[in-house]
Amino acid sequence: MCEYKLVVLGSGGMGKSALTVQFVQGNFVEKYDPMVEDFYRKQVEVDCQQCMLKILNTAGTEQFTSMRDLYMKNGQGFALVYSTRGPSTFNDFQDLREQILQVKDTEDVPIILVGNKCDLEDERVVGKEQGQNLARQWCNCAFLESSAKSKININEVFYDLVRQINRKTPVEKKKPKQKSCLLL
Repeated sequence: MCEYKLVVLGSGGMGKSALTVQFVQGNFVEKYDPMVEDFYRKQVEVDCQQCMLKILNTAGTEQFTSMRDLYMKNGQGFALVYSTRGPSTFNDFQDLREQILQVKDTEDVPIILVGNKCDLEDERVVGKEQGQNLARQWCNCAFLESSAKSKININEVFYDLVRQINRKTPVEKKKPKQKSCLLL
């Protein structure tokens, strides 16, 4: 079974934890509880392949930015999460993406841009088109809007990253004992 190390990044209060907990445990976390980082594991099947996802849900506060280089170096795929209710968080992503590319020393990094809280349409400040445009500017980066509360596109965020990683480093299917997987 292949293992994938996925990293969830974004500012505090954007719903990174709610998104991750909804995916891993299937429940919605109503209360925001700032943390340094949380680590989750979940076995899933993506495209008929069993996968062990190791998900690092990072802190969104600035005091922990020194830890980001380590997250970025070890991570294989990155979910950049912003709130559709907060334009300031959306605008912070260019620097974050550049940092990921610099640490990974390549332009070809599995990244998905995620506009979270899309169920709160009456509170929306960042339009879907803005997210799509930013993803296009990033060489057609993957983009989804999600809602942890309404269970919209939760699995798709993580499955898309697995598919991107597999496209970059295909799994050899002929000899299962010698899979060319990226292991931690």
